Amino acid sequence: MDLLHNAVRPYAWGSRTAIAELLGKEVPAPHPEAELWMGAHPGDPSRVTGADGVQRSLLELLSADPGGQLGPRLADRWGSRLPFLLKVLAAEEALSLQAHPSAAQAAEGFSKEESTGVPRDAAVRNYKDPAAKPELICALTEFHALAGFREPSRTISLLRTLDAPALSPYTEMLVAQPDSSGLRALFTMLITLPQTSLSSLLPQVLDACVLHVKEHGEFDLECRTILELGESYPGDAGVLAALLLNRIVLQPGEAIHLPAGNLHAYLRGTGIEILANSDNVLRCGLTPKHVDVPELLRVLDFTCGDMPVSTGEEVAPGVRVYRTPAPEFELSRLDLVDEARINHDGPQILICTAGAAVLTNARGDEIRLGRGQSVWLPASDPAVIVRPDGVESAQLFRATAGND
Repeated sequence: MDLLHNAVRPYAWGSRTAIAELLGKEVPAPHPEAELWMGAHPGDPSRVTGADGVQRSLLELLSADPGGQLGPRLADRWGSRLPFLLKVLAAEEALSLQAHPSAAQAAEGFSKEESTGVPRDAAVRNYKDPAAKPELICALTEFHALAGFREPSRTISLLRTLDAPALSPYTEMLVAQPDSSGLRALFTMLITLPQTSLSSLLPQVLDACVLHVKEHGEFDLECRTILELGESYPGDAGVLAALLLNRIVLQPGEAIHLPAGNLHAYLRGTGIEILANSDNVLRCGLTPKHVDVPELLRVLDFTCGDMPVSTGEEVAPGVRVYRTPAPEFELSRLDLVDEARINHDGPQILICTAGAAVLTNARGDEIRLGRGQSVWLPASDPAVIVRPDGVESAQLFRATAGND
């Protein structure tokens, strides 16, 4: 068991308060802090402090002893690569509208770009590695997002309510084919509009949203979101694409799973995010970065309907698991008032998000986790007792690999 020392990523959309407060640092932070990374991502691997007091990169430990650190099952499948990355994500502004490829799509796209000689650091590169990147986000605070294509009948109601003259032909497209194929056709048309058409349509949509908000209409939240995005990203086709997506508000402890092909954008809030250890992102809009529309359309899943929201499955008193089909990761939440025993045949990362906890392994070694602190448990520490420190309760999140 070793304490982790983790990198904070200072993206412009981040919060100046959420991560700083969690880590017990000065608030507000001097610059936006967007993500706290826990894991062995090559871009910013965590470091561990061993019994000798020396800090080492988690990447180095995995490379030197994949079997001992990851365990036979994971080492056999993933080599020396930790398949998951755990994050605290803190958004004050919207992230880009994006989707991630499946494993097969990533492998094909990566191979194609490698064979054609696209530099891996090129701005137009789509695939940084040959891996999928499913995600799950669990809210720590109220968390706002766009995710997945809304049921077409509801989108038709929204578009008709806005009643912008220039929007009418697009509304009728979906009326004529109110299914996934109709959504694909409408989305493709909106995202590929010539700038002259976009410059005519978007102001009408925004004016209609203003009127709807003033009237406190049925789609008030959706319209407020479109107005916020339109102000932050003027002239961006992603603002129109956002009209087609579910507007989601998660309460603390609620989570959504974002599988391959799911179009989404986090808007604001703080959450625990777990994802496959990959950098593959296909952007749709709300960003100045590269948007490859044909490749985006290749990976997007136009399945429509409400996004399932999970509160986790209680597997023991105070222990809830957020199950997904992803083999790369599994997230658990521990709300402890008493001790709990956690077991896994692979490595585990735990972060304390409230109170404090003490971990004890089978050898009797103990380590204390205060709020904001995290710990690496290698596969050689498969069974650990976790208990609140003192009389207070504690909340921890636990990352492991998923089950095949």
